[in-house]
Amino acid sequence: MNQSASSATTKHERRAGAIASAILCGFLLVLPSCGIPDRREPMPGPDLPEKFDVRKANATSDLPDVFEASSGDNSAQVQIEEFYGDPLLTGLMHQAVLGNQEMRVLAEEVQIASNEIFSRSGTYLPFLFLGGGAGTDKPSLYTRAGAVDSTLNILPGVPIPTPLPDFVMGPTFFWTPDIWRQLHNARDAAAMRYFATAEGRSFSMSQLLAEIADNYYELMALDNRLEILDQTIALMEQSLEVAKALKEAARGTELGVLRFLAEVQKNQSEKLIVKQQIIETENRINFLVGRFPQPVERSTADFIDLSLHTLGVGIPSQLLQNRPDIRQAERQIAATGLDVKVARKAFLPVLTVTAGVGYEAFNPRYILVTPEALIANVVGNMIGPLVNKRAIQADFMNADARQLQALYNYQRVVINAFTEIVNRLSKVENYRESIEIKKHQLEALEGSVETASKLFQNARAEYMDVLFAQRDLRDARTVLVETKQQQLSAVVNTYQALGGGAYLSPVPPPSTQKVHDFAFPGHVKH
Repeated sequence: MNQSASSATTKHERRAGAIASAILCGFLLVLPSCGIPDRREPMPGPDLPEKFDVRKANATSDLPDVFEASSGDNSAQVQIEEFYGDPLLTGLMHQAVLGNQEMRVLAEEVQIASNEIFSRSGTYLPFLFLGGGAGTDKPSLYTRAGAVDSTLNILPGVPIPTPLPDFVMGPTFFWTPDIWRQLHNARDAAAMRYFATAEGRSFSMSQLLAEIADNYYELMALDNRLEILDQTIALMEQSLEVAKALKEAARGTELGVLRFLAEVQKNQSEKLIVKQQIIETENRINFLVGRFPQPVERSTADFIDLSLHTLGVGIPSQLLQNRPDIRQAERQIAATGLDVKVARKAFLPVLTVTAGVGYEAFNPRYILVTPEALIANVVGNMIGPLVNKRAIQADFMNADARQLQALYNYQRVVINAFTEIVNRLSKVENYRESIEIKKHQLEALEGSVETASKLFQNARAEYMDVLFAQRDLRDARTVLVETKQQQLSAVVNTYQALGGGAYLSPVPPPSTQKVHDFAFPGHVKH
């Protein structure tokens, strides 16, 4: 009976201990979560319009069918080579992809983000360390440890030496089981930031290639301005000769000769300024390409009638897929959402497991050869925050605020992308119409110059009529070239705003396959 009662008592004590352990674990799991702050709800953003409602500046109707959203065509899907159709320009872009230093810096940023994933993926895996150590210990004889050691032998007939050496060697195991997926979420957040960094590099690439195209067309415009100045100087010199002849025939005055001479010199001076602008524009392209100053080969096609690929805008929702900066902002939202999960799990207990096995002895000759020198230990700990949780509460609230920032930034990027497209589409069409009007103006001015020149040669018009007609013709030609350059710039920037122009074909065209090779001063090429 006594044995039965004792056995029942033991079972009851075990059951009570298990219940107490379960209650304690429940407190450890539930109590820390009571201090998690509430999350804040974001302010809603505006709904994305169903189409790009682009209006002309002086009309109420939509733009022509080429800009209609219902067509479904989207220029973002058009390859760069097809959109520009200029091997010289796309050759510069290929060189920029390889040689631009900013793109190289951004490529290293992507690599750094990739390394962060690699680092985070190791935090939830076990750690195994191999190490050893040596030390010595001499307790005081007037302490409990010293008094006990003085009466004991470490080996038969061998008293414990003073001081006592200690040698240890063996592996150590450490593991933090990711029971709440906190470490996995941190890894996934790093992966989202890697994708965001890659998208950011793609967006910068599209801006770089658009800037190269913009400067390329500006260079062509400056070439046309030089041609206009040459034509104007030739006209002025002809008028100057006529003025001299009229003066010698006593049908004109020295004033007319001097005015035409001054106008010739004015245009010659402006020609030098345009040449300087050409040099600076060429060097901007060289800098973007990543090479030292050198002449930039460009197309000699008719600039005024130059046309790029037809623009198709598609529908606004396609921006969410095509624009790299929007995809980047979307990845940032995902990353900050995972950060919130990581911060929330900081309120829960953390389990750690530490284990070790090896050899320890007072003499190195016993290590690895004496089984009695073998040591082993296993320790499991679970700890959780209970009091003074301000630091982790602040971390959680900061993570929540950063996610709201990422969400608002996403809304801002989407609105900005939509606005850019509307503005640039409107500019493309308005400048196109302006060019058509200026062409008619130019035809009228060319006729007026021809008429004024004939009348001046027959002494039936004043020199001022010829001077003003030629000056107006020069200004109209210059404005036409500048307007065309602005229109091409708007087309390039619209293509980039739609999400196009971020990627080039892997292999450049044969005529531009050779990338510019240069060496820094003092660098020896092998």
